[in-house]
Amino acid sequence: MTSSLLTPRSSPKFSIEFFPPATPEGMTKLQGVRAQLAALGPEFFSVTYGAGGSTRDRTLQVVREIREAGLDAAPHLSCIGSTQDSIREHLAEFREIGVKRIVALRGDLPSGMADPGEFRYANELVEFIRKESGDEFLLEVASYPEVHPQARSFDADFKAFLTKVRAGASSSITQYFYNADAYFHFVEAVRREGVDIPIVPGIMPIASFTKLSRFSESCGAEIPQWMRRKFEGFGDDAESVRAFGLDVVTALCERLLAGGAPSLHFYTLNQTGLTRELVQRLGLQAS
Repeated sequence: MTSSLLTPRSSPKFSIEFFPPATPEGMTKLQGVRAQLAALGPEFFSVTYGAGGSTRDRTLQVVREIREAGLDAAPHLSCIGSTQDSIREHLAEFREIGVKRIVALRGDLPSGMADPGEFRYANELVEFIRKESGDEFLLEVASYPEVHPQARSFDADFKAFLTKVRAGASSSITQYFYNADAYFHFVEAVRREGVDIPIVPGIMPIASFTKLSRFSESCGAEIPQWMRRKFEGFGDDAESVRAFGLDVVTALCERLLAGGAPSLHFYTLNQTGLTRELVQRLGLQAS
């Protein structure tokens, strides 16, 4: 493993991802979660965006509340099913509330929608935003150390990533994974292509192995066999699952940071406990 090909880490940083709740009660709960996690000193909060813009208003509401609290927010923006005019409207909304960072994604077509709109791939969205806004926004794009589940091959997925970067991406956040070697190999391959943008590991805390296993099947994240067997051995012992999951993810993060990962991006699923515990264990909490 050649860690020198990774971006050196000057100081421990992390960011946090939320999804926009579907109910007023969920929105109120998220405000409390955000306040608790904000106290840890994240670099920014990202907020997901539903298929075909299905959560547009709620995503914008959460982003607006984060900005009003004086914090940095990075809304997700997917382009599939969108038009150039609708993307321009989004950019105007982001500009109005002081957003400086966008997570630019292809996204998925909602069930029953056949028309992909004026954009088919994320690189087209990145290129369009750069054409419309220059360097006004930092643009995060997705990467998949273990390959996108819809990709024809590793090479096809890798070339798609490079296309997004060369269209104007500022940084990348990966799909979550539990095999650190997959991340290191991916970064080394990227560096060999002369690409030096930060590649931030996406980190998924483990609260329920059943839910994690089901979700991983759909998004292409591999659960190593040794982990799977250990979790299965705990059966319904939720406390043992939680404790083992914390140990596994802590060790993963420690290895990633030691190997040069520039920061960490936590997929919180709108929960506080596990992410806060991980941040404290890793010594990432702001003094």
